[in-house]
Amino acid sequence: MNIADLIGHTPLVSLEPLAAPKGARVFAKAEFLNPSGSVKDRAAKAMIQAGLDLGLYGPDKILIDATSGNTGVAYAMIGAALGRQVTLYMPGNANFERKALIKAYGAKIVDTDPLEGSDGAYTAVKNESEKNPEKYFFPNQYNNPANPLAHYKTTGPEIWEQTEGKITHFINSLGTSGTFVGTARFLKEKNLSVKTYIVQPDSPFHGIEGTKHMASTIKPDIYDLTLVDGEEKVSTNEAIAVAKRLAREVGLLVGVSSGANVAAALRLAKSLDPAATVVTILGDTGARYLSEGIWGDSPES
Repeated sequence: MNIADLIGHTPLVSLEPLAAPKGARVFAKAEFLNPSGSVKDRAAKAMIQAGLDLGLYGPDKILIDATSGNTGVAYAMIGAALGRQVTLYMPGNANFERKALIKAYGAKIVDTDPLEGSDGAYTAVKNESEKNPEKYFFPNQYNNPANPLAHYKTTGPEIWEQTEGKITHFINSLGTSGTFVGTARFLKEKNLSVKTYIVQPDSPFHGIEGTKHMASTIKPDIYDLTLVDGEEKVSTNEAIAVAKRLAREVGLLVGVSSGANVAAALRLAKSLDPAATVVTILGDTGARYLSEGIWGDSPES
């Protein structure tokens, strides 16, 4: 067994302590329990394996991609296990913990213009890859079909099994969109009546790290709008507040995007019949954000 064999099969956690008494049941998939600490382990594993299977990722090539952090950590972890070099392009203002983790695994970081965000990192890495195709393996997480396929093959089936096929609503935020697209596609194939919602920041200028405001950004090629039945908008403050509640009332220390997901899921659940079952994703561990002072020293902070 190697580290990649430990990816997936994460538990489904009840959020009953936070849910409205007369609303639908709400559950969250604890993806922060993947070995590198995030849901991105699934896609990174699938994209690397596809590259190996297709002969695109030989031992002489450097894995290169753009990341806001979590996929980069996953790439670095798997690259270390394979004994391969990894170089990651990241906005210069990406947080301390993510950069420190990537470097701990021995990967290299190239900082890009922080004002250009993840779009700038993507443009820079794409240009570098095109200039030296013989040197790099570029998984291109925003446009690689192996990304959503990982969730179609694993995350979706796990949720279906864990809810005994009783899931009625799936809701999740968008980064590359791979988690939403692959999971939603599988669930709708199992039961067309399952409704799948996206979570969106309420503004292009937000602090929900790793989450795209789709109306104002480069849309990933893998994003499938036909799978979207509706959306819930969440502010940065609301996402942080719910992340705090998850830590202090449920014992789940997760990131701000998870707070956004749960805030949206709880709001959606209030409008549904108590017989409904809502599932969302806890995308990464809150330990990845401790330097940002989100939790403070007291519940009032």
